[in-house]
Amino acid sequence: MKTNIISQDVLDFFKKLEKNNDRDWFNEHKKEFKSIESGAKKVYQSLFEALKAHDEVDKVKMFRIYRDVRFSKDKSPYKTHFGGSYHRKKPQLRGGYYLHIQPNNQSFIATGFWEPSKEDLFRIRKEFEMDDKPIRKIISQKDFKSTWGDFVGDELKTAPKGFDKEHPAIDLIRKKQYIFTKEYTDKQVVADNFLDDVNTSFKVIRPYFDYMSEVLTTNLNGESLI
Repeated sequence: MKTNIISQDVLDFFKKLEKNNDRDWFNEHKKEFKSIESGAKKVYQSLFEALKAHDEVDKVKMFRIYRDVRFSKDKSPYKTHFGGSYHRKKPQLRGGYYLHIQPNNQSFIATGFWEPSKEDLFRIRKEFEMDDKPIRKIISQKDFKSTWGDFVGDELKTAPKGFDKEHPAIDLIRKKQYIFTKEYTDKQVVADNFLDDVNTSFKVIRPYFDYMSEVLTTNLNGESLI
């Protein structure tokens, strides 16, 4: 496998695993899995190098195939996808990147803030309460909008405690996550230009990251916290 191309073998293996998600089948096909995993690791590493060319990314983590079934009704032992995250240099830079490879047109990339701490979430909400014009300007830019669309993620049904439910920015304030995603078809995933498109899309997110990093490294008076 080339280091920057997802092989069709990856998607084919996961399709088979979806139908045979048990330890006996997996152990019989472990050599095949190890082969595609090795190739996929090279792809994730290749994207890591591409990201480092335009951002301070200091770590890539490709998640294991084994599911944690302790608290899940679904006891299938294996994931039917590859997933990997890319860590920006903390504490100066905030946010992160994620690449998800799954057959049946379920692949996607994601970026933003999945699980902001209680303190970070409050700080973000207070910023939007004071002035929501900068963030709206960023996410409404034509290139940004056509690449990433709108925020996705969990949100409250009403205002968080201490915030006015009639506030003009309540649509932003009630969010619990600040995430953007972009989906890919199987055909797009195995195309030669897939990683180029992923990297270009991640470049487009940069104004959002720059703004949110500034918010999360300053207090409400704009004074640095680091």
